[in-house]
Amino acid sequence: MPLKLIGAGFGRTGTLSMKLALEQIGLGPCHHMMEVFGKPDHIALWQAAADGESVDWEEVFEGYRSAVDWPVCYFWKELAELYPDAKLLLTRRDPQKWYDSASNTIFKGLASTGEENDRESLDSQRRMVNKLIVDNTFDGDLTDREAAIDVFNKHNQEVIDTIDPKRLLVFEASQGWEPLCEFLGVDIPDTAYPRTNTTEDFQKRFRQDAENKG
Repeated sequence: MPLKLIGAGFGRTGTLSMKLALEQIGLGPCHHMMEVFGKPDHIALWQAAADGESVDWEEVFEGYRSAVDWPVCYFWKELAELYPDAKLLLTRRDPQKWYDSASNTIFKGLASTGEENDRESLDSQRRMVNKLIVDNTFDGDLTDREAAIDVFNKHNQEVIDTIDPKRLLVFEASQGWEPLCEFLGVDIPDTAYPRTNTTEDFQKRFRQDAENKG
């Protein structure tokens, strides 16, 4: 089943809410980082991709109709070429607010795997995420606010400059259903656009995971 929609937006731009939205309007299942966790075979495929190895994308996305968030957004360009009929979706938000959200959620968890820890001792999931996000995307440093925002902005602009405007939707969660449904040619649901995985939600889940592992 080829992907119908490829998400190019970084995590913390409303991607989990978008996953729920896409599944509600018929483009599910939607791949998201949440789908990777706890699946060793899947993690191994993404680790290989993060290491620059050739992977079978059909195997990675078997059963999925759409994909958003990391790790997908890192590979948006090659996936856009592989699936020429797929539409591209760039979720984004104010860069300063994006960094604040990322630093209080994703980055906070990854920051605990700094020099004081041996990365080889990390579980496969954490190693993959570190390689893809910390090393490959942000050149090993999540603490430099200006540098991270620069990466964020350049990524977004490259997507906009590369993809045919007719194939691309640049979207912010505050816009709700209308632009998304118009872009995809589907009816607008009667329910409110999803809003989930806020900073508070993420931090609560992170604490619970830490307690369970402890």
